Amino acid sequence: MLFTLHRYIFRELFRVFLLAAVGLTLILSLGSILQPVQEFGLGSRQVLRLMVYFLPITLTFVLPMAALFAGALVYGRFASDNEFDACRATGISVLTLVYPGLALAIVVAIANLLLSFYVMPVFVHRAEQSFKADAKQILFRNIQRRRYYPLPPDEKYLIYADRADSESGTLWGVIVANMKDYKEIEEIITAEKAKIDFIAHDKFNEVQILAYNQRTMGAEVEGQAEWLPFTFEFGLLLGDDIKFKQIDEMKRIQADLGRFYPIEKLARDTYAQLTVELLEQDIKGRLTVIGEGDETALAASENAGNSYDLLGEPNSVRFTASQCVLRDMQIDLSGEVVVTEYNTDSKQTLHTFTCTQASLHLEGDKLTPTLTMELRTPEEEGSVQLRMWYFIRGLIPPQAMQAMAEQLITESGSVRIEKLASGLSELTGLPPSAKLEDLQKVLLKEMRKTRAEIKSEIHSRLVFGTGCVPMILIGIGLGLIRKGGHLLTAFGASCIPAALLIVCIMSGKQLTENLGAAQTVSGVTIMWAGLGFLSLLVVMIYGRLLRH
Repeated sequence: MLFTLHRYIFRELFRVFLLAAVGLTLILSLGSILQPVQEFGLGSRQVLRLMVYFLPITLTFVLPMAALFAGALVYGRFASDNEFDACRATGISVLTLVYPGLALAIVVAIANLLLSFYVMPVFVHRAEQSFKADAKQILFRNIQRRRYYPLPPDEKYLIYADRADSESGTLWGVIVANMKDYKEIEEIITAEKAKIDFIAHDKFNEVQILAYNQRTMGAEVEGQAEWLPFTFEFGLLLGDDIKFKQIDEMKRIQADLGRFYPIEKLARDTYAQLTVELLEQDIKGRLTVIGEGDETALAASENAGNSYDLLGEPNSVRFTASQCVLRDMQIDLSGEVVVTEYNTDSKQTLHTFTCTQASLHLEGDKLTPTLTMELRTPEEEGSVQLRMWYFIRGLIPPQAMQAMAEQLITESGSVRIEKLASGLSELTGLPPSAKLEDLQKVLLKEMRKTRAEIKSEIHSRLVFGTGCVPMILIGIGLGLIRKGGHLLTAFGASCIPAALLIVCIMSGKQLTENLGAAQTVSGVTIMWAGLGFLSLLVVMIYGRLLRH
C-alpha cells in the first residue's frame, strides 16, 4: 500500500516538476542569450548553439525552483483534498508521506551539484570555443551593423570602418583607436583599407591587420606608410572566470596559479616589462651615459661610438644612438641613430641606415620573445629611395636575458609566479621601475583574489546544492500547513527562505572575494549559516506538523 501511495505522490510531483522546469528553462534561456546576441551580433545558428551551451547554467537555478513549486503545489493539493488527513487516519506518519518529496529533493540536489561542479563548466568552455571559431564573423558582423567593434576582453582597442566584407576579410576606411586606461585615446591608426586575418591560440585569437596607406597619430609619434602590419590580441568573449571552472580545474589552479589564464597573462606582461627594462639597462651600460632628467643622453666621450649588437635570424643589427629612453614596453632611440643590418652567418653588410627616430619592441610569445627594430623615415647609405618605415624582425634578446629566463621560467614553459611577483630585486640586482612595481602589485593582488575566489566558489556551490533539500522540504511543509488557503501562497512563502539562502551565499562570496584571505572564514561562515537557518526552519515546520 505504501509503495502505491508513494508512487502516486511521486508521479504527481514529477509531472508538475517537469512542466515547471521546461517552462522556466525556455523563459530563462531566451533571457540569458539576449545580451550576447546584442553584444556580439550572432546569427540564428549561433543563437541555437548558444541556447544549448547555456542550458546547464539555466538548469542550475531552474531545477530547485521547479522542485520547490512542485512540492508546494502537489502536497498543498494533497492536503486540501483531505487525502493527507485520510492517510493520517490510517496510521501513516507525516514523515512517511514526505518520502517522495524528499527523494525528489535529493535527486535535485545531486543533479545541481553535478551541473555546477562538472557539466556547466564543460558547456561554457564549448560556448567559448564556438565564439572563438566565429570571432572573425562576429567582428565583421558588428562592424557592418554598428560601424565599430571593441576588441574583447578589455576593449582597449576600438576598430571603426566605413565598410566591411567578411568574405575577403577586408575593411575600408579604417580607424583603430588605442585607449589609455580605457578612457582616453592614446594613439589613432588610420588606413584606407585593411586586410584582417585571425590566428588561433589556446586562450585567445591573434588579430593581424595589414593596413594600406596607413597613418599613425599620437602624442609621442606620428608617421605614414604605404603598407604596415600590426597585431592585437582578441581575448576570450565570455571571459576566463573561476565560476566557470570544474572542481578539478580549481584544485589544479590552487596548486599552481600559473595555470589560470588571467594570472598567466599578468605574469607574461610583468616578465615582458622586466625583459624590456633589463634590455634598456644593458644598452645604456654598453654605451657611456650621462643622466639628463627623464631622458638619458649618450655621452660623446672616448667611449662614444660604442655600438650595440643584436643577433637574429637571418639578419642581425649593430646600432648607435644619441638618446635611449624607455617608454612603456618600448625602447625609443633618437638623436643620431645609425643602424647596420648584416647577415648573421656571413657577416656581410646588407644595409646601413641613418635616422632620427627608431624603436625596439617585443613580438611573439612574451616568455620567449623576439625583438623588432622599427626605423622611421630612414635614409639608406648609397640609395635615393625614400622609406617611411623599415622593420628588422627576428632579433634575439641578449644572453643576459636568456640567463634570467632560465631562473623565472620552468621546464614546462610556465612562469615562476611567486618569484616573479616578489623576488626580482634579488634576481636582477636592480631596483624595479615604478611600472614594474605596479605590475607586481597587481599580480600579487590577483593571486590573493584568485585563491579567495576558488574557496568561496567551492563553498557556494556546495551550500546551494545541499540547500536544495531543506528548500524543497520547506515548500512541502508549508503546502501541508496552508491546505486551507491558496496553494500559490505556500509557494510564495517558501521562496522567502530560498531567497535568504541566496542572499547569504552572495554576501559570503562578496565578503571573501573583496576583502581577501583575511575574511575568507567569515564569508564561508555566512554561507553555511544560511544553510543552517534553512535546516532549523525545516525542524520547526515538521515539528509543528508532527504535534498537530
